[in-house]
Amino acid sequence: MRASYLAIAVTAALLAGCTVGPNYKRPQVAAPASFRAPEPLPAPQASSLADLKWFEVFRDEQLQSLIRTALAQNYDLRDAVTRVEEARANLGVTRSNQFPQVGASGDLEITRLSRNGSLELPAALVPNQNRNWGQAGLNLLSFELDLWGRLRRATEAARASLLSADWNRKTVISTVVSQVATDYFQLLELDSEMQISQSTLESRRASLELTEDRQRGGVATLLDLRQAEELVDSAAESIPQLQQQIEQTEDQISLLLGKNPQGIGRGRGFLEQQMPPEVPTGLPSALLERRPDIRAAEQAMVAANANIGVAKAAYFPQISLSGTIGGQSTQLTNLFSGPNAAWSFIPQITQPIFTAGRIKSNVRLAEAQREEAQVAYEKSIQTAFQEVSDALIAHQRTRESRVEQEHLVTALQDRKRLAYARYQGGVDTQLNALDADRDLLAAQLTLAQIRYAELVSVVQLYKALGGGWEA
Repeated sequence: MRASYLAIAVTAALLAGCTVGPNYKRPQVAAPASFRAPEPLPAPQASSLADLKWFEVFRDEQLQSLIRTALAQNYDLRDAVTRVEEARANLGVTRSNQFPQVGASGDLEITRLSRNGSLELPAALVPNQNRNWGQAGLNLLSFELDLWGRLRRATEAARASLLSADWNRKTVISTVVSQVATDYFQLLELDSEMQISQSTLESRRASLELTEDRQRGGVATLLDLRQAEELVDSAAESIPQLQQQIEQTEDQISLLLGKNPQGIGRGRGFLEQQMPPEVPTGLPSALLERRPDIRAAEQAMVAANANIGVAKAAYFPQISLSGTIGGQSTQLTNLFSGPNAAWSFIPQITQPIFTAGRIKSNVRLAEAQREEAQVAYEKSIQTAFQEVSDALIAHQRTRESRVEQEHLVTALQDRKRLAYARYQGGVDTQLNALDADRDLLAAQLTLAQIRYAELVSVVQLYKALGGGWEA
């Protein structure tokens, strides 16, 4: 028996290194030499905007407080955390199959025999009518010798799935940080539009009073009065719409924070928001290591690759061991002594002979799933390069547009001043003054929207470069 044990142990040791299925190798991906941008970027450097922590990029204390709350209470992030815990538990379950499972069992049977049963027995044959029977022992549950690496490959796949879930959690963190920042800047931009509209309304009301005085004095016509009233009404009508957008944006931020709809506090003003003066992009090749969604896609590919080995192992014999060791006796005091000891050892081998192509189909399925995971991995890389390029283009073009819009607003402010001075001096009609007023309001609102787009372009670039998930 010892020789049998030794032979089994040696055989298992020799075959332990035999693992069927392909070993994972990262696919070759050609990273561009530089990111595409509207104008030539400086020579690629190792430093990147994504190397900064999110609280180093977003300096508004109120925004930082909102982001911290979202990272603690956001529903999507909490769901991602539970998925990580689920994957970790699944890894523990899968890994446990590689080790022997031992259990203890015992039972005690007490019976009393009757001398007056269907076959009457004399007292000499049944001196003691009570019968006790007990047994106890350790059971080696079915333990598979992982000769072909099936269990090791399954553990490898479960471990990769855990890593993929954790990288997906980090992707959600990056998304939550960028979404809270985007909505917060949207809220500040709407506040700015509200201030512009309210200031314009006050200015138009003052102009209306002047027109009423001039109309009563016979200088202005009834048409001038109606046109002035029209401007007041149009400015007043836009304020409830802006208020609606502000309140709905606050509700959206509240949902990101995992709270009931409520008002959101403001920190720095819209024009006081500070962003990094430079937005270094870093090396394109580093994007593969920094972006959490790319890392998650790669780990999904690792898991799919390991599952090929699990499927191929079904071609080979499966050896499992089971047994018990313990004692059996009619007296509990002698349960484990001498001749009462009992044991059993049951090795079992199974070999598939005819499966109607099931094993082959499972292998093909695993290989196809691996190819599918590789396509998703390569697509995630190309999507990342596209998002970085789009963010760089948006950042540059919105900056150029903002500069030109500022010049336009300055020109329209001067035009409005001159137009009203000429109207009040009786040199020009009120129509030109009203047109200048309308054009200035539209240009100011557009400038606020462009400034918001410029802030958001930095947020998008930060997220596209893989920033925001590090603590």
